[in-house]
Amino acid sequence: MATAAATPVFSDLHLLTVLAQTRSYTQAARRLGISKASVSMRIGELERAAGVPLVRRTTRSVGLTEAGQQLVDETAASFTRIEQSFAGVKDLAGTPRGLVRVTAPVALGRQHVAPTLAAFLQAFPDIRLELDLTDRFVNLAQEGFDLAIRHAHAPPDTHVAWVLCETRSVLVASPGYLKRHGVPAHPSELASHRCVLYLRDTASQSWSFLREVPRKGPEQVIVTVNGPLRANNSEVLREAVIGGAGIGLLPDFSAAGHLEPRRLVQVLPKWRPQGFFGERLYAIRPWAPQVPRAVQCFVDHLRESLAEGFALGQ
Repeated sequence: MATAAATPVFSDLHLLTVLAQTRSYTQAARRLGISKASVSMRIGELERAAGVPLVRRTTRSVGLTEAGQQLVDETAASFTRIEQSFAGVKDLAGTPRGLVRVTAPVALGRQHVAPTLAAFLQAFPDIRLELDLTDRFVNLAQEGFDLAIRHAHAPPDTHVAWVLCETRSVLVASPGYLKRHGVPAHPSELASHRCVLYLRDTASQSWSFLREVPRKGPEQVIVTVNGPLRANNSEVLREAVIGGAGIGLLPDFSAAGHLEPRRLVQVLPKWRPQGFFGERLYAIRPWAPQVPRAVQCFVDHLRESLAEGFALGQ
């Protein structure tokens, strides 16, 4: 296709990349600030210009044909660079503005991020937020997110990361469960207890614990645990533990505020769980030469509001 012929479809090619990210005409229209009908019309014009179908539509989803995927693969990076460059220029003057798309774990988002959002939006009335709460691992670049809030031991080298706070895992049980089944005195005893488990890819699950032994140094114990429930959401696990289903390993942000003598108590408090949820909470975004001011404002807000971490309350 000659340059002159390609020029009119440049904006429609960008629309196709957005549609590939959102997999939804409605979401693409919302992202671009146009109507759903306009999205459909412009995709049709692009397909006529290309001479082949680019989008595969079903009643439940939107996907790309082989030709459509090839176009997106070959042009998406260029559009991303253009957007970043334009955002950098706009950020040089004026108040922070624009859309910031954020993903966060469900429990953390509900309990500790959502209560802070009204104050942020009042302070920055020209910034719009989209907060997607999910416990799955999100590919930020492919799905069009500006920022993720994640537990990690170390952020990936390909991303920019800000430390929000220190965090930890905590082993908990209900007093009723411990009365019925006994209180473990050593991590190895967890192998014979009912445990509620965070859903991971492997069928078996091991928990690791560390403690400092006077004059001997650190002692580590790794124990394989099993139980009647696996879930990929820490609020679900917490409520099951409170109800007496078993012993659970929770992130501190999910246990915070629930540790009470008659509700939820720590188990093996002298042993520190290791390597499960991560020891720091980060705000993470794909690397770029510049961080949009609206994104940086929200990162600064998170760092301030979460700086103290999560007091366990027991």
